[in-house]
Amino acid sequence: MSTDSSGTHDDRQEASDDESAVAIARRQLLRAAKHLDIDSSVIERLKHPKKVQEVTVPVEQDDGTVEVYTGYRAQHDSVRGPYKGGLRFQPEVTRDECVALAMWMTWKCAVMDLPFGGAKGGIAVDPKALSDEERERLSRRFTEEIRHVIGPTRDIPAPDMGTDPQTMAWIMDAYSMQEGETIPGVVTGKPPVIGGSKGREGAPGRSVAIVTREVLDYYDRDLTETTVAIQGYGSVGANAARLLDDWGATIVSVSDVSGAIYDPDGLDPRSIPSHDEEPEAVARHEVPETLSNRELLALDVDVLIPAAVGNVLTDETAPEVQADIVVEGANGPTTTAAAEVFRERSIPVVPDILANAGGVTVSYFEWLQDINRRYWSLQRVNDELESEMLDAWNDVCAEFENHDVTWRDATYIVALSRVADAHDARGLWP
Repeated sequence: MSTDSSGTHDDRQEASDDESAVAIARRQLLRAAKHLDIDSSVIERLKHPKKVQEVTVPVEQDDGTVEVYTGYRAQHDSVRGPYKGGLRFQPEVTRDECVALAMWMTWKCAVMDLPFGGAKGGIAVDPKALSDEERERLSRRFTEEIRHVIGPTRDIPAPDMGTDPQTMAWIMDAYSMQEGETIPGVVTGKPPVIGGSKGREGAPGRSVAIVTREVLDYYDRDLTETTVAIQGYGSVGANAARLLDDWGATIVSVSDVSGAIYDPDGLDPRSIPSHDEEPEAVARHEVPETLSNRELLALDVDVLIPAAVGNVLTDETAPEVQADIVVEGANGPTTTAAAEVFRERSIPVVPDILANAGGVTVSYFEWLQDINRRYWSLQRVNDELESEMLDAWNDVCAEFENHDVTWRDATYIVALSRVADAHDARGLWP
């Protein structure tokens, strides 16, 4: 059995927590490329997005004033199919962040062998500062600004941080009204009543739980004797916690923005409201001990699942981690410098582009259902997701052992080889 310990001292020296998201994404691309025989021109193309739309979004506020927001839609690569990726409403949204996230979406779709490329977008706005009416006007106006670059065969947005099924419903309606026909396939993550798929909201957390179960089995560990700490108790963290608990794991700690709770004898995840069910409810749950979010990362547990936000495992926090295995639930929770720390400490880290890929996978199912106007049961969705996740896991395991690399590198090798093969087959337009 291979261990997650390859790497060099030079990697550690070059890595820095000050790297931009784009720099991290490109570094990961180049690391994987070292293990494959790929034309350098293809790698050069993949270092850059195909297109980035930057738009201004004027919105009338409830008091009659007008605020102008900046929105983005980054489209990285579409060699395998339409662009696919989320839309986030967050104050920190930037062009470079969208470009990096679009690159990661390309790899995520490829490692799952989905017929999509990668995209990401968003608006620099605090959604908590908006009324429901203002959010609706913002969503509809943004749709109009990017309408020419999205569509069911061009680019298919989905929910992300600060957006939800209702946001997708507004976008679908705004797009459909302008096109003169109802087009549910323009977005995924919609409410089921207008073409959304059952199981979509819980899919990223479900895939995190499936991958956690599989990596424990790979290292000959008994799930029923496993302790788990989960940072972040939104849709991903809560659904992962509840499913792992159903399967017999012991969830000892969870957290949200208000802090963490800890019980070494185990928590009941179903009795703790997720952030979507009741914001900031974790700290109000009665438990033996409360912790900070950083202290949760340092708990002596079998599995740590960072499922909140990006860049929480850094060169400062990674040395404090006592978990035996890390499974990434959030997008980009581990910096390059932290990844080198884990590599040197032989702590396996299963990357986000595999672990939380349940979201885009069920989005693919939703897209198929919309195109065919034939909808699946929740059981079928969950069964299909299980099958797709196991296929991807087995593909990554093969590269992990063949190349004696980290789980992250193995995942990128699978993804990059598929994207590169598609580029080779299609060639370059003169």
